[in-house]
Amino acid sequence: MRSIWNGAISFGLVSIPIKLVNATESHSISFRQIHVNDGGRVRYRKVCELDGEEVPSAEIGKGYEEADGSIVPITDEDLAQLPLATAKTIEIMSFVPADEIDPLQMDAAYYLAANGATAAKPYTLLREALKRSRKVAIAKYALRGRERLGMLRVVDDVIAMHGLLWPDEIRAPEGVAPEADVTVRDAELDLADALMATLGDVEMASLHDDYREAVEALIVAKSGGAFEPTEAVVEPAGGQVIDLMAALEKSVRAAKASRGEAGADGDGAEGEAEAEVTPIRRKTGARTGTGRGTGTGAAAPKAVGGKKSTAASAKKTAASAATKKKSTTTAASSGKSTAGRSTSRAGGTGATKSAAKSTAKTAAAKKTGAAAAAKKTATPRKRTSA
Repeated sequence: MRSIWNGAISFGLVSIPIKLVNATESHSISFRQIHVNDGGRVRYRKVCELDGEEVPSAEIGKGYEEADGSIVPITDEDLAQLPLATAKTIEIMSFVPADEIDPLQMDAAYYLAANGATAAKPYTLLREALKRSRKVAIAKYALRGRERLGMLRVVDDVIAMHGLLWPDEIRAPEGVAPEADVTVRDAELDLADALMATLGDVEMASLHDDYREAVEALIVAKSGGAFEPTEAVVEPAGGQVIDLMAALEKSVRAAKASRGEAGADGDGAEGEAEAEVTPIRRKTGARTGTGRGTGTGAAAPKAVGGKKSTAASAKKTAASAATKKKSTTTAASSGKSTAGRSTSRAGGTGATKSAAKSTAKTAAAKKTGAAAAAKKTATPRKRTSA
């Protein structure tokens, strides 16, 4: 890899010659500006305001514009004469635990390569010291015309340096946090922990830029003339959270399903479709007039059914008694009809009996019916007189 800066690491009285190499690269697709009407390229040209001539890069220098608009020329020789100790040196100032560095300060990253055979021993010494102490080094260095702050740490067997923003370049997050007082329940935190545990494990090497790949495919299709525009499928933007618990449960199910863990806890495809939380019916005590107790559902219908059976049995018994009483009264008042029915029944069972026998039976039935009626009529009078 090509170095962009040569210098040395100052580690106390130890000086380590190094080369600075970019540790990152951008894969973003860059576009040119064109004239929409005819497709012509639109270029930026550096033109001098005084003579209107285009100026080549070799004739372009630096200058500082003052408040009145006048320009003060600054040359590279002027900057080189400044008493800057870090002009060609990465000066280590202290060693601190890595967790004391705010990630907001992180900027560009570089690899520090040993420059020459004589640099191998002190380079390895600093690397192993950083490993054993489990700390990072805070250093100052100058690059591209300004002094910067850096953090040195070990990546595999290489010393890497992260450019850091100065503390006064970090803005305070005033007015960013929610102003309303919000209370988070333990159940919601438990579901959030479960979601974090499910999504927490990922191989960083498997992550890639889907948008860049789509743009590359678009360029290939349009350059070949086979491009057919299709309507992009855009997921609806998240609106107001109606039920946070339901959203968390659905997120945990979806995360487990994407990792093939849906069957581990008994959640199948049917379980994933249910994203809503079913409210639990709580016991609210007995309800008067409804026939429902404090049970959960099976006892209430059973109690109602028992009352209905008792009422029906009592009603049936009363009807039977009334019918029996009516039958007795009818028998006493209409002995002739009863005797006729008896004669009819007797005739139906024995067609060969003589007429004399039937007449005798009919007379006996009349006498029996008259005696029964007289006896029933006398009994109530006796109760009344008593």
